[in-house]
Amino acid sequence: MTEQSTAAEGLIRLSAADLAEKLRAGEVTAVEATQAYLDRIATVDGGERGVNAFLHVNAEEALAVAAEVDAIRAAGGAEAEALHYLAGVPIAVKDLIVTIGQPTTAGSKILEGWHSPYDATVVERLRAAKMPILGKTNLDEFAMGSSTEHSAYGPTRNPWDLDRIPGGSGGGSAAAVAAFEAPLALGTDTGGSIRQPGAVTGTVGVKPTYGSVSRYGAIAMASSLDQIGPVTRTVLDSALLHQVIGGHDPRDSTSLPEPLADLVAAAKTGNVEGLRIGIIKELHGEGYQAGVESRFNESLELLKEAGAEIVEVSCPNFQYALGAYYLIMPSEASSNLAKFDGVRFGLRVLPTDPPLTIERVMAATRAAGFGDEVKRRIILGTYALSAGYYDAYYGSAQKVRTLVQRDFDAAFELADVLISPTAPTTAFKLGEKLDDPLAMYLNDVATIPANLAGVPGLSLPGGLADEDGLPVGIQLLAPAREDARLYRVGAVLESLLEAKWGGPLLAQAPELATSGTLETQEAK
Repeated sequence: MTEQSTAAEGLIRLSAADLAEKLRAGEVTAVEATQAYLDRIATVDGGERGVNAFLHVNAEEALAVAAEVDAIRAAGGAEAEALHYLAGVPIAVKDLIVTIGQPTTAGSKILEGWHSPYDATVVERLRAAKMPILGKTNLDEFAMGSSTEHSAYGPTRNPWDLDRIPGGSGGGSAAAVAAFEAPLALGTDTGGSIRQPGAVTGTVGVKPTYGSVSRYGAIAMASSLDQIGPVTRTVLDSALLHQVIGGHDPRDSTSLPEPLADLVAAAKTGNVEGLRIGIIKELHGEGYQAGVESRFNESLELLKEAGAEIVEVSCPNFQYALGAYYLIMPSEASSNLAKFDGVRFGLRVLPTDPPLTIERVMAATRAAGFGDEVKRRIILGTYALSAGYYDAYYGSAQKVRTLVQRDFDAAFELADVLISPTAPTTAFKLGEKLDDPLAMYLNDVATIPANLAGVPGLSLPGGLADEDGLPVGIQLLAPAREDARLYRVGAVLESLLEAKWGGPLLAQAPELATSGTLETQEAK
């Protein structure tokens, strides 16, 4: 390895916070850092056995933004002083979030090559902070999936084992961060699509309080459940990114009016003494992989030793959350996806024989443009909303949603923060559950309740499972608007676990030891 490649390898392994410090100190330029990540993408992302985290790479614009940051810093003065802390730190964006100058496909053929005429609010805020956008990341089509195998552009692979899934729907963002292709990424979380990929790739994923980060410009799947959030390698990095993208947006009718708390300060608190942490009785034990349970129990012991009070809480209606979610989400998705009709934008397929009516154009376009999983959920949602079934299905699911919210309210009377495994198992093999949608849906059993209730959730690496040496995620949940609590507890637990491991979890992944190891694994 040359001296130059060794330096680049060191750059891409820095946390976003550490990279920001080096940029501010002048030890490295934003162009050097951005180019190092672009080189990493070129090395490991493409090809038959590449990670396939990116659907589009935005090299020219990213380098131009980085050069602008370097020029401002070199000139000094008030403009340099006013630069955001993360200015010059590159980021990847899930391809469900619209961006000017780059295609936004939502992982679907129906939007192949489509360019948005406007930026999402979160993208506007990234641009205002002068963070180079490396590109758009892969996802399950329209965010419908738990494995990123339902993308129209091929599956993303887990950098820990290229034969395994990186979680979903935001597997592209999680894999990009885990494979050192980006220090930060944005994802969206409708039923766990930030947290579950975080769990199986050894990264940190946060679903903010519903409404605390604008959804304007995120292509909607289920509007009452969707939430944009950070994907990072450390809890502090998530707090830093969350602070950039969060806050009120008048263009989002569900946006909360109050400003965010100081999440970065919370991540630096370093104390859980006297805090009550509740174990959710229904979200561990039977049905959870033994290695997942072991790492979860170890995390509880570490928190207890740090002075936290561990209590058990029961949320009996969580057992119905999965069923309620898979009625509410498809119902809202069937309505939201009605706009993809082959008339206004995106793909248009004409019938092969007359008559050439709008109805037949719509049918031909949707048949060709949507994948099987999207069609499955549209059909399910349309049925649940149909006359004669609305009250029995969608109406009943909304009542269960209320019961889940009440369970959270009761639990937070007894505990300040709740804790559970993020996912019941480690990453499964590609193709293993494609023919069994119900088995696939069960991967979200621990993450879905937070979306139904709108409360914030954070997943952080809990260690490696004994059976397969793959990452396990620990999930923390807090009351709505109390995201700062998650960062406070998450940062402490992360510190305790890293002390136990002897360093960050990602450093233990042999596949990621050098930029060439992904190619080495190809020979296995």
